[in-house]
Amino acid sequence: MSEAAEPLVTGEAEGSELSRKDFQTDQEVRWCPGCGDYTILASVQSFLAEQGRLPKDIVFISGIGCSSRFPYYTNTYGMHSIHGRAPAIASGIAISRPDLQVWVVTGDGDALSIGGNHLIHALRRNVDVKVLLFNNQIYGLTKGQYSPTSEQGKVTKSTPFGSLDQPFNPVSLALGAEASFVARTVDMDRSHTAEVLQAAAKHRGAALVEIYQNCNVFNDKAFEAITGKLTRDANQIRLVDGEPVIFGAEREKCVVLSEDGSARIASVAEVEESQIVVHNTSAPEPSLAFALSRLSESPVGPTPIGVFRDVERPVYGDEVYRQIDEAKSRPGPDDVAGLLRSAGTWEVG
Repeated sequence: MSEAAEPLVTGEAEGSELSRKDFQTDQEVRWCPGCGDYTILASVQSFLAEQGRLPKDIVFISGIGCSSRFPYYTNTYGMHSIHGRAPAIASGIAISRPDLQVWVVTGDGDALSIGGNHLIHALRRNVDVKVLLFNNQIYGLTKGQYSPTSEQGKVTKSTPFGSLDQPFNPVSLALGAEASFVARTVDMDRSHTAEVLQAAAKHRGAALVEIYQNCNVFNDKAFEAITGKLTRDANQIRLVDGEPVIFGAEREKCVVLSEDGSARIASVAEVEESQIVVHNTSAPEPSLAFALSRLSESPVGPTPIGVFRDVERPVYGDEVYRQIDEAKSRPGPDDVAGLLRSAGTWEVG
């Protein structure tokens, strides 16, 4: 658990204004100097203050990795849990305590390697948890081995001749798992991160937010193409719901659909306006969002950021309580409470 048994709140009264300081702890923040995690932490703490929820109404669950120090640094309830198992623990909390806002903080190794199974099932069940997946395309905590998102050919301590693995695309993976909310942002863009966090927090159900996070020690400048001052305008494809997908320093590029349904980049001057994809986060089918997620396997060229999908579907916790209420209303041996208090054997039918 976090150091404090109960989060300390300086703006305790409902409706009082909170500040980032209300979500800071007295723990020394210990990441490598220059790590992108510092910026993400600041963005999250500022967002938490702005959304108006008290610290005692929020919980952060993490697994293992550099990102998983988060519960120590956020003045909320929290648990630094088991490698890869944060989504499972968070699911239990979200279902048993629907009054809490539950966040998972994880990394590309923690979430997509040992924790891959837990992650995809939390997403497909639509458990009301918000997953922040810090993707630095490397194992930082254990000193620079390749991860499930490292590009093919990546030379690391564990792949001295280059990685042979096809990397995961976390956004594509989440969409394939039927996640009802999927987004991507960048560590150094605090305003964009705040927008995405706000959208994720408002969403009821499972939300996955991939955050490109620079590991300046073991994988420095992995996202330079979309973060560098000279290249970001050409390579950031900012997705805005209801607007045509147009980008570029002069807004000269766009996204269109090919005959096979795949998305491709085209010149605005060379296509009809009607051919340009209009982004729709609430489309019932995830096919368009998936096509956009496949525009770049690795962020070394034009890469979409923003909310890919935001749809409503039944929330797992709500359905659990609905089932319980229906069972309670049935008379006789079908009564759940009576069954739990009964002897060790019973007859069915």
